[in-house]
Amino acid sequence: MKTAAFFALLATSVWSATAAPSPAELANRKAGLRLIKTSPKDAGKWVSEEDKIVKYKAKDIGFVDITDITDNEVLRILSTPDGEDSFSTQAVTYPTAVSHQTQVNSLLTSVSTTNPTSWLTTLTNFYNRYYKSTYGTQAGTWLYNTVVSVASANPAITVTKFTHSAFNQPSIIAKIPGNSTNLVIVSAHYDSTGGSATARGPGADDNGSGVVVILEALRVLANSKFKGKNTLEFHFYAGEEGGLLGSAAVFANYKSTGKTVLAVVNQDMAGYSPSGKISIYTDYVDTSLTAYTRVVATAYTGATTSDKCGYGCSDHASARSNGFPAAYVCDEPVSSSTPYIHSPNDALSTIMWPTVLRHAKFTLAFLVEASYL
Repeated sequence: MKTAAFFALLATSVWSATAAPSPAELANRKAGLRLIKTSPKDAGKWVSEEDKIVKYKAKDIGFVDITDITDNEVLRILSTPDGEDSFSTQAVTYPTAVSHQTQVNSLLTSVSTTNPTSWLTTLTNFYNRYYKSTYGTQAGTWLYNTVVSVASANPAITVTKFTHSAFNQPSIIAKIPGNSTNLVIVSAHYDSTGGSATARGPGADDNGSGVVVILEALRVLANSKFKGKNTLEFHFYAGEEGGLLGSAAVFANYKSTGKTVLAVVNQDMAGYSPSGKISIYTDYVDTSLTAYTRVVATAYTGATTSDKCGYGCSDHASARSNGFPAAYVCDEPVSSSTPYIHSPNDALSTIMWPTVLRHAKFTLAFLVEASYL
Protein backbone atom coordinates (compact mmCIF):
# COMPACT_ATOMS: atom_id res chain seq x y z
CA MET A 1 0.00 0.00 0.00
CA LYS A 2 1.33 3.44 -0.94
CA THR A 3 1.91 5.77 1.96
CA ALA A 4 1.05 9.45 2.27
CA ALA A 5 4.77 10.18 2.44
CA PHE A 6 5.28 8.51 -0.93
CA PHE A 7 2.65 10.67 -2.59
CA ALA A 8 4.05 13.80 -1.00
CA LEU A 9 7.45 12.83 -2.41
CA LEU A 10 5.87 12.18 -5.79
CA ALA A 11 4.28 15.63 -5.83
CA THR A 12 7.56 17.18 -4.77
CA SER A 13 9.40 15.50 -7.64
CA VAL A 14 6.91 16.90 -10.13
CA TRP A 15 7.19 20.31 -8.48
CA SER A 16 10.96 20.23 -8.61
CA ALA A 17 10.85 19.54 -12.32
CA THR A 18 8.59 22.52 -12.73
CA ALA A 19 10.66 24.85 -10.54
CA ALA A 20 14.03 23.92 -12.07
CA PRO A 21 13.50 22.53 -15.58
CA SER A 22 15.92 19.82 -16.59
CA PRO A 23 17.45 19.75 -20.08
CA ALA A 24 15.05 16.92 -20.95
CA GLU A 25 12.05 18.93 -19.82
CA LEU A 26 13.20 21.97 -21.73
CA ALA A 27 13.59 19.82 -24.84
CA ASN A 28 10.09 18.38 -24.37
CA ARG A 29 8.59 21.82 -23.96
CA LYS A 30 10.44 23.12 -27.01
CA ALA A 31 9.05 20.19 -28.99
CA GLY A 32 5.53 21.22 -27.96
CA LEU A 33 4.94 18.20 -25.73
CA ARG A 34 2.69 18.34 -22.67
CA LEU A 35 3.08 16.68 -19.26
CA ILE A 36 0.02 14.69 -18.21
CA LYS A 37 -0.98 12.56 -15.20
CA THR A 38 -3.38 9.67 -15.57
CA SER A 39 -3.57 8.70 -11.90
CA PRO A 40 -2.36 9.87 -8.49
CA LYS A 41 0.69 7.59 -8.64
CA ASP A 42 1.62 8.61 -12.19
CA ALA A 43 4.56 11.02 -11.97
CA GLY A 44 3.69 12.26 -15.45
CA LYS A 45 4.51 11.51 -19.06
CA TRP A 46 5.29 13.84 -21.95
CA VAL A 47 2.93 13.49 -24.92
CA SER A 48 1.94 15.49 -27.98
CA GLU A 49 -1.29 17.47 -28.19
CA GLU A 50 -2.63 14.98 -30.71
CA ASP A 51 -1.70 11.99 -28.55
CA LYS A 52 -3.61 13.51 -25.64
CA ILE A 53 -6.75 13.19 -27.72
CA VAL A 54 -6.09 10.06 -29.79
CA LYS A 55 -4.34 7.88 -27.22
CA TYR A 56 -6.09 9.03 -24.06
CA LYS A 57 -9.28 11.06 -24.46
CA ALA A 58 -10.66 9.01 -27.35
CA LYS A 59 -10.01 5.86 -25.31
CA ASP A 60 -11.73 7.31 -22.23
CA ILE A 61 -8.52 7.47 -20.21
CA GLY A 62 -8.82 10.38 -17.81
CA PHE A 63 -5.87 12.70 -17.36
CA VAL A 64 -4.83 16.11 -16.09
CA ASP A 65 -2.42 18.28 -18.04
CA ILE A 66 0.00 19.53 -15.36
CA THR A 67 2.50 21.23 -17.67
CA ASP A 68 1.67 24.72 -16.45
CA ILE A 69 0.75 23.93 -12.83
CA THR A 70 3.34 25.49 -10.51
CA ASP A 71 1.49 25.23 -7.20
CA ASN A 72 3.09 22.54 -5.03
CA GLU A 73 -0.09 22.01 -3.00
CA VAL A 74 -2.16 21.44 -6.13
CA LEU A 75 0.38 18.90 -7.37
CA ARG A 76 0.27 17.18 -3.98
CA ILE A 77 -3.51 16.87 -4.15
CA LEU A 78 -3.33 15.56 -7.70
CA SER A 79 -0.89 12.92 -6.44
CA THR A 80 -3.04 11.76 -3.51
CA PRO A 81 -5.48 8.86 -4.03
CA ASP A 82 -9.19 9.58 -3.74
CA GLY A 83 -10.52 9.34 -0.20
CA GLU A 84 -7.17 9.66 1.60
CA ASP A 85 -7.60 13.32 2.50
CA SER A 86 -10.03 16.23 2.49
CA PHE A 87 -8.83 19.15 0.43
CA SER A 88 -11.50 21.79 0.89
CA THR A 89 -9.78 24.72 2.56
CA GLN A 90 -13.04 26.56 3.14
CA ALA A 91 -15.23 24.63 5.59
CA VAL A 92 -18.91 24.86 4.71
CA THR A 93 -21.85 23.40 6.59
CA TYR A 94 -24.49 22.35 4.09
CA PRO A 95 -28.20 21.96 4.92
CA THR A 96 -29.76 18.53 5.11
CA ALA A 97 -33.01 19.70 3.53
CA VAL A 98 -34.16 22.31 1.02
CA SER A 99 -35.79 25.44 2.43
CA HIS A 100 -36.73 27.76 -0.45
CA GLN A 101 -39.29 25.66 -2.28
CA THR A 102 -41.79 28.46 -2.91
CA GLN A 103 -39.22 30.68 -4.58
CA VAL A 104 -37.66 27.81 -6.52
CA ASN A 105 -40.95 26.38 -7.74
CA SER A 106 -42.13 29.75 -9.01
CA LEU A 107 -38.95 30.05 -11.09
CA LEU A 108 -39.06 26.47 -12.36
CA THR A 109 -42.22 27.24 -14.32
CA SER A 110 -40.09 29.38 -16.65
CA VAL A 111 -37.59 26.63 -17.50
CA SER A 112 -38.03 25.07 -20.93
CA THR A 113 -36.05 23.43 -23.72
CA THR A 114 -36.93 26.06 -26.33
CA ASN A 115 -33.74 28.10 -26.01
CA PRO A 116 -31.52 25.09 -25.18
CA THR A 117 -32.64 23.47 -28.44
CA SER A 118 -31.63 26.53 -30.44
CA TRP A 119 -28.34 26.97 -28.58
CA LEU A 120 -27.34 23.33 -28.87
CA THR A 121 -28.18 23.32 -32.57
CA THR A 122 -25.70 26.16 -33.09
CA LEU A 123 -23.03 24.57 -30.90
CA THR A 124 -23.20 21.25 -32.74
CA ASN A 125 -23.09 22.98 -36.11
CA PHE A 126 -19.48 24.00 -35.51
CA TYR A 127 -17.30 21.41 -37.24
CA ASN A 128 -15.76 20.81 -33.84
CA ARG A 129 -15.02 22.92 -30.76
CA TYR A 130 -11.48 21.63 -30.23
CA TYR A 131 -9.78 24.17 -28.02
CA LYS A 132 -6.79 24.76 -30.32
CA SER A 133 -8.78 24.98 -33.55
CA THR A 134 -10.25 28.01 -35.26
CA TYR A 135 -13.66 26.37 -34.83
CA GLY A 136 -13.12 26.24 -31.09
CA THR A 137 -12.25 29.93 -31.03
CA GLN A 138 -15.28 30.76 -33.15
CA ALA A 139 -17.47 28.75 -30.81
CA GLY A 140 -16.05 30.75 -27.90
CA THR A 141 -16.94 34.03 -29.62
CA TRP A 142 -20.48 32.83 -30.31
CA LEU A 143 -20.90 31.57 -26.74
CA TYR A 144 -19.58 34.77 -25.20
CA ASN A 145 -22.00 36.85 -27.28
CA THR A 146 -24.86 34.54 -26.38
CA VAL A 147 -24.10 34.70 -22.65
CA VAL A 148 -23.92 38.52 -22.90
CA SER A 149 -27.28 38.58 -24.65
CA VAL A 150 -28.93 36.31 -22.08
CA ALA A 151 -27.42 38.25 -19.17
CA SER A 152 -28.53 41.62 -20.58
CA ALA A 153 -31.97 41.11 -19.04
CA ASN A 154 -30.36 42.11 -15.75
CA PRO A 155 -27.83 44.99 -15.93
CA ALA A 156 -26.28 43.86 -12.64
CA ILE A 157 -24.89 40.72 -14.30
CA THR A 158 -21.33 40.87 -15.63
CA VAL A 159 -19.85 38.61 -18.30
CA THR A 160 -16.09 38.30 -18.77
CA LYS A 161 -13.68 36.36 -20.92
CA PHE A 162 -10.95 34.52 -19.02
CA THR A 163 -8.15 34.25 -21.56
CA HIS A 164 -5.51 31.53 -21.73
CA SER A 165 -1.92 32.04 -22.81
CA ALA A 166 -1.43 28.67 -24.51
CA PHE A 167 -4.51 28.69 -26.75
CA ASN A 168 -7.03 31.15 -28.13
CA GLN A 169 -10.28 29.62 -26.88
CA PRO A 170 -11.39 31.62 -23.81
CA SER A 171 -13.24 30.49 -20.74
CA ILE A 172 -16.33 32.57 -20.03
CA ILE A 173 -17.72 33.65 -16.64
CA ALA A 174 -21.09 35.26 -15.90
CA LYS A 175 -21.68 36.68 -12.43
CA ILE A 176 -24.91 37.54 -10.61
CA PRO A 177 -23.87 39.66 -7.61
CA GLY A 178 -25.31 38.73 -4.24
CA ASN A 179 -25.30 40.47 -0.90
CA SER A 180 -21.92 38.86 -0.20
CA THR A 181 -18.91 38.09 -2.38
CA ASN A 182 -18.98 34.42 -1.38
CA LEU A 183 -19.30 32.35 -4.54
CA VAL A 184 -21.60 29.53 -5.60
CA ILE A 185 -20.50 28.23 -9.00
CA VAL A 186 -22.09 26.03 -11.64
CA SER A 187 -19.88 24.97 -14.52
CA ALA A 188 -19.62 23.16 -17.82
CA HIS A 189 -16.95 22.93 -20.49
CA TYR A 190 -17.85 23.91 -24.05
CA ASP A 191 -14.94 22.51 -26.07
CA SER A 192 -15.34 19.18 -27.83
CA THR A 193 -13.42 16.50 -29.68
CA GLY A 194 -14.38 13.92 -32.25
CA GLY A 195 -11.42 11.69 -31.45
CA SER A 196 -8.63 13.75 -32.97
CA ALA A 197 -7.72 17.39 -33.41
CA THR A 198 -9.14 17.46 -36.95
CA ALA A 199 -12.15 15.13 -36.62
CA ARG A 200 -15.74 16.25 -36.77
CA GLY A 201 -16.76 16.75 -33.15
CA PRO A 202 -20.33 17.99 -32.65
CA GLY A 203 -20.10 17.35 -28.91
CA ALA A 204 -23.84 17.34 -28.31
CA ASP A 205 -23.94 15.47 -25.02
CA ASP A 206 -20.25 16.07 -24.27
CA ASN A 207 -20.68 18.82 -23.42
CA GLY A 208 -22.99 21.05 -25.35
CA SER A 209 -25.76 19.70 -23.15
CA GLY A 210 -24.06 20.92 -19.97
CA VAL A 211 -23.53 24.33 -21.52
CA VAL A 212 -27.16 24.88 -22.48
CA VAL A 213 -28.37 23.59 -19.11
CA ILE A 214 -26.52 26.23 -17.10
CA LEU A 215 -27.25 28.86 -19.76
CA GLU A 216 -30.98 28.17 -19.35
CA ALA A 217 -30.65 28.61 -15.58
CA LEU A 218 -28.88 31.91 -16.19
CA ARG A 219 -31.66 33.03 -18.54
CA VAL A 220 -34.39 32.40 -15.98
CA LEU A 221 -32.48 34.09 -13.14
CA ALA A 222 -31.56 37.06 -15.31
CA ASN A 223 -35.13 37.59 -16.41
CA SER A 224 -36.34 37.44 -12.81
CA LYS A 225 -33.65 39.90 -11.62
CA PHE A 226 -32.76 37.33 -8.96
CA LYS A 227 -30.40 38.35 -6.17
CA GLY A 228 -29.48 36.03 -3.32
CA LYS A 229 -27.27 36.18 -0.28
CA ASN A 230 -24.28 34.74 -2.16
CA THR A 231 -22.87 35.69 -5.54
CA LEU A 232 -23.63 33.21 -8.31
CA GLU A 233 -21.21 32.40 -11.12
CA PHE A 234 -21.71 30.47 -14.34
CA HIS A 235 -18.46 29.06 -15.74
CA PHE A 236 -18.04 27.89 -19.33
CA TYR A 237 -14.59 26.32 -19.60
CA ALA A 238 -12.24 26.03 -22.55
CA GLY A 239 -9.84 23.15 -23.03
CA GLU A 240 -11.38 20.47 -20.82
CA GLU A 241 -10.71 17.77 -23.40
CA GLY A 242 -7.05 18.78 -23.36
CA GLY A 243 -6.65 17.94 -19.68
CA LEU A 244 -8.88 20.37 -17.71
CA LEU A 245 -6.86 23.34 -18.95
CA GLY A 246 -9.42 26.13 -18.72
CA SER A 247 -10.75 25.24 -15.29
CA ALA A 248 -7.23 24.69 -13.92
CA ALA A 249 -6.30 28.25 -14.85
CA VAL A 250 -9.54 29.72 -13.49
CA PHE A 251 -9.29 28.02 -10.11
CA ALA A 252 -5.57 28.72 -9.80
CA ASN A 253 -6.51 32.37 -10.18
CA TYR A 254 -9.31 32.08 -7.63
CA LYS A 255 -6.96 30.46 -5.16
CA SER A 256 -4.19 33.03 -5.62
CA THR A 257 -6.62 35.93 -5.28
CA GLY A 258 -8.21 34.51 -2.12
CA LYS A 259 -11.77 34.06 -3.34
CA THR A 260 -14.23 32.35 -1.02
CA VAL A 261 -16.02 29.55 -2.87
CA LEU A 262 -18.85 27.80 -1.05
CA ALA A 263 -19.69 25.29 -3.78
CA VAL A 264 -18.75 24.26 -7.31
CA VAL A 265 -21.18 21.96 -9.11
CA ASN A 266 -19.84 20.81 -12.46
CA GLN A 267 -22.02 19.24 -15.13
CA ASP A 268 -20.42 17.31 -17.95
CA MET A 269 -23.01 15.49 -20.07
CA ALA A 270 -26.62 16.39 -19.33
CA GLY A 271 -28.54 15.17 -22.34
CA TYR A 272 -28.71 11.38 -22.49
CA SER A 273 -30.38 9.36 -19.75
CA PRO A 274 -32.16 6.04 -20.33
CA SER A 275 -32.74 5.82 -16.56
CA GLY A 276 -34.49 9.19 -16.41
CA LYS A 277 -32.52 10.13 -13.30
CA ILE A 278 -29.75 12.59 -12.53
CA SER A 279 -26.51 10.83 -11.65
CA ILE A 280 -24.30 12.26 -8.90
CA TYR A 281 -20.74 10.95 -8.91
CA THR A 282 -18.87 10.22 -5.71
CA ASP A 283 -15.14 10.09 -6.42
CA TYR A 284 -12.67 12.98 -6.41
CA VAL A 285 -15.31 15.27 -4.94
CA ASP A 286 -16.19 16.97 -1.66
CA THR A 287 -18.39 14.45 0.15
CA SER A 288 -20.41 17.02 2.13
CA LEU A 289 -21.22 19.11 -0.93
CA THR A 290 -22.04 15.95 -2.86
CA ALA A 291 -24.54 14.94 -0.18
CA TYR A 292 -26.14 18.40 -0.33
CA THR A 293 -26.25 18.26 -4.12
CA ARG A 294 -28.14 14.99 -3.85
CA VAL A 295 -30.57 16.55 -1.37
CA VAL A 296 -31.39 19.33 -3.83
CA ALA A 297 -31.59 17.03 -6.85
CA THR A 298 -33.89 14.59 -5.05
CA ALA A 299 -36.18 17.35 -3.78
CA TYR A 300 -36.69 18.93 -7.19
CA THR A 301 -36.14 16.16 -9.77
CA GLY A 302 -36.76 12.89 -7.91
CA ALA A 303 -34.56 9.84 -7.34
CA THR A 304 -30.90 9.95 -8.36
CA THR A 305 -28.25 7.44 -9.32
CA SER A 306 -24.54 7.28 -8.42
CA ASP A 307 -21.27 6.24 -9.98
CA LYS A 308 -17.54 6.96 -10.08
CA CYS A 309 -15.80 8.44 -13.08
CA GLY A 310 -12.10 8.11 -12.24
CA TYR A 311 -9.10 10.39 -12.28
CA GLY A 312 -9.29 13.74 -14.04
CA CYS A 313 -12.65 12.98 -15.61
CA SER A 314 -13.93 16.56 -15.66
CA ASP A 315 -13.47 20.10 -14.42
CA HIS A 316 -14.59 19.55 -10.82
CA ALA A 317 -11.11 18.05 -10.35
CA SER A 318 -9.59 21.49 -10.92
CA ALA A 319 -11.75 23.08 -8.24
CA ARG A 320 -10.95 20.28 -5.80
CA SER A 321 -7.21 20.36 -6.39
CA ASN A 322 -7.19 24.09 -5.66
CA GLY A 323 -8.92 23.54 -2.34
CA PHE A 324 -12.52 24.39 -3.25
CA PRO A 325 -15.52 22.13 -2.46
CA ALA A 326 -16.65 20.50 -5.69
CA ALA A 327 -19.33 18.07 -6.85
CA TYR A 328 -19.96 16.39 -10.18
CA VAL A 329 -23.40 15.87 -11.72
CA CYS A 330 -23.87 13.79 -14.87
CA ASP A 331 -26.81 12.44 -16.83
CA GLU A 332 -26.23 8.72 -16.33
CA PRO A 333 -23.93 6.13 -14.72
CA VAL A 334 -20.98 5.20 -16.93
CA SER A 335 -22.31 1.78 -17.92
CA SER A 336 -25.51 3.19 -19.44
CA SER A 337 -24.22 6.57 -20.61
CA THR A 338 -24.13 7.68 -24.23
CA PRO A 339 -21.86 5.52 -26.39
CA TYR A 340 -21.19 8.39 -28.79
CA ILE A 341 -18.89 10.79 -26.90
CA HIS A 342 -15.50 11.77 -28.32
CA SER A 343 -16.66 10.78 -31.78
CA PRO A 344 -18.42 12.34 -34.77
CA ASN A 345 -21.56 10.52 -33.63
CA ASP A 346 -22.15 12.68 -30.53
CA ALA A 347 -24.85 14.41 -32.53
CA LEU A 348 -27.85 16.59 -31.78
CA SER A 349 -30.13 13.73 -32.82
CA THR A 350 -28.98 11.65 -29.83
CA ILE A 351 -30.10 14.21 -27.24
CA MET A 352 -32.98 13.31 -24.92
CA TRP A 353 -34.67 16.62 -24.24
CA PRO A 354 -36.47 15.56 -21.04
CA THR A 355 -32.96 14.95 -19.67
CA VAL A 356 -31.87 18.48 -20.57
CA LEU A 357 -35.00 19.87 -18.93
CA ARG A 358 -34.37 17.84 -15.78
CA HIS A 359 -30.80 19.10 -15.47
CA ALA A 360 -31.82 22.70 -16.15
CA LYS A 361 -34.40 22.52 -13.39
CA PHE A 362 -31.88 20.97 -11.02
CA THR A 363 -29.32 23.68 -11.85
CA LEU A 364 -31.79 26.48 -11.20
CA ALA A 365 -32.96 24.87 -7.95
CA PHE A 366 -29.41 24.34 -6.73
CA LEU A 367 -28.42 27.93 -7.45
CA VAL A 368 -31.39 29.38 -5.59
CA GLU A 369 -31.05 27.06 -2.60
CA ALA A 370 -27.27 27.46 -2.39
CA SER A 371 -27.49 31.22 -2.79
CA TYR A 372 -28.65 31.27 0.83
CA LEU A 373 -25.86 29.14 2.30
